[in-house]
Amino acid sequence: MGQKVRPTGFRVGIVEDWRSRWYASKKEFGDLLIEDYKIRKFVKKKYLFAGIPRIEIERTRDMVIVFLHCARPGIIIGRKGQEVDRLKAELEDLTGRRMDLKIIEIANPNRSAQLVAEDIGQQLEKRSSFRRTIKRTLDQVMDAGVKGIKIQLSGRLGGAEMSRCEKAGRGSIPLSTLQEHIDYGFAEAMTAQGVIGVKVWICLGTYAEEEANDGVNAKAGQASQKPKKAHKR
Repeated sequence: MGQKVRPTGFRVGIVEDWRSRWYASKKEFGDLLIEDYKIRKFVKKKYLFAGIPRIEIERTRDMVIVFLHCARPGIIIGRKGQEVDRLKAELEDLTGRRMDLKIIEIANPNRSAQLVAEDIGQQLEKRSSFRRTIKRTLDQVMDAGVKGIKIQLSGRLGGAEMSRCEKAGRGSIPLSTLQEHIDYGFAEAMTAQGVIGVKVWICLGTYAEEEANDGVNAKAGQASQKPKKAHKR
C-alpha cells in the first residue's frame, strides 16, 4: 500500500520551520492552538484575493506577531497603511491580545504551490475545462524555473456522473528526498456538480541551492546600492 504524507509536515523540524512558533503549558496549549486557527481563518477569508499561501505566528509573553506571506501586499497594506491598522485592530478584538503584523511579499506566485492550487480551483469554479487548465498551469509553473510539478484533481471532473482522479506532471518530484524543497498546496473548487479537490506539488530544488541563490542575490543588491565614485577630470 502506498502511504501518502504531506511533504511540508514530513520536513518540519528537519529542514522546514514550524508555522506556529511558541511554547505553552498543557493547560493553555489547546486555547492557543484554536486561537491560531481563528487568526488564519479570519485573515484568509477577509483577504481572499490577496494571495496568502502561508501565515506564520510567533508569540511572546504579551504579544502575537503574525507574518503574512502574500502575492499582492498592496491589498493588505491599503492606502497609507490604513488597511494594516484596521486588520491589526480586528485581530486584537478577536484574540484580546496585542498584535503585530509583518507582510512578506512573494516575488513569483507561480513558485508557490498553495497559490497555484487556489488559482486552479478558481478557474474550475468559472467552468473552465480541467484539461486545458492543467496544461496551462504546467506550462506557467515550469516557465517560472522550478525543477518539477505534479497536479492531482479529484471529484466530478467535467460534470461527469461518477467522480474520478486525474493526475498530470512535469519534471521530477523526489518526495522522499528530505533535502529537496517540495512545496505542497491544497484547495477546493465549489462547482455546481460538487466539490473538486486540487492538490499541487512543486519541486523548488534543494535547500542548499536556495540558500546559495539568496546569498548571491543579496550581494548583487548590496553592490547595486553602493555609490559610484566621481571621475576626476
